[in-house]
Amino acid sequence: MSDIIYPTFLGLAPNFSRLPVWKTQTHASVSGREVRGTYRFYPLIDFTLVYEFLRDGASGNEFAQLVGFYNARGGSWDSFLFTDPADSVVTLQGFGAGDGVSTAFQLTRAFGAGGFSGVEPVMNLNGAPLIYVGGVLKTVTTDYTVSATGVVTFASAPAIDALLTWSGAYYYRCRFVDDTLEFTGIMSGFWEVKKVLMRGSLQNVL
Repeated sequence: MSDIIYPTFLGLAPNFSRLPVWKTQTHASVSGREVRGTYRFYPLIDFTLVYEFLRDGASGNEFAQLVGFYNARGGSWDSFLFTDPADSVVTLQGFGAGDGVSTAFQLTRAFGAGGFSGVEPVMNLNGAPLIYVGGVLKTVTTDYTVSATGVVTFASAPAIDALLTWSGAYYYRCRFVDDTLEFTGIMSGFWEVKKVLMRGSLQNVL
């Protein structure tokens, strides 16, 4: 499991896509009544990136960078960190409330709108988060520490009903879906990639 960050390239097309993937088992009786069970508490996300061009040569080296990154991961074998342009930052996101006893709390983020949202653990932080208790900014190492997987441990238990919030950025942990990646030469010094498919999660499950 690598913490290397997926690079950004100039030729990324605007038709970026993200596909939530759940895992449900459905059993239907002869009467038509169904029983369903889910294997996941949180979805995986399939990201599809399209590169209209990758420079190769004197004008740039994106082609060599992406080839090298992909091969260094061993195709789908190793994971990496990826910034989802649509879901990578929170501001004053709630992640719990004090009970006067507990000191450890997992960072989370809620994503949704219109009264519909899902809350997921955040395990791969991009930089140091800001932590607030009851709206008051706390000091790292003095008031709390943050683990590599986003667990905030307070030096003393937050007061009962004190709202815990945080601001910061985070990554998805991803892996490439396929063990092949097709590069097509479009002219001298330029390549295109019609589909880079990766599967990601806010947790360390890949």
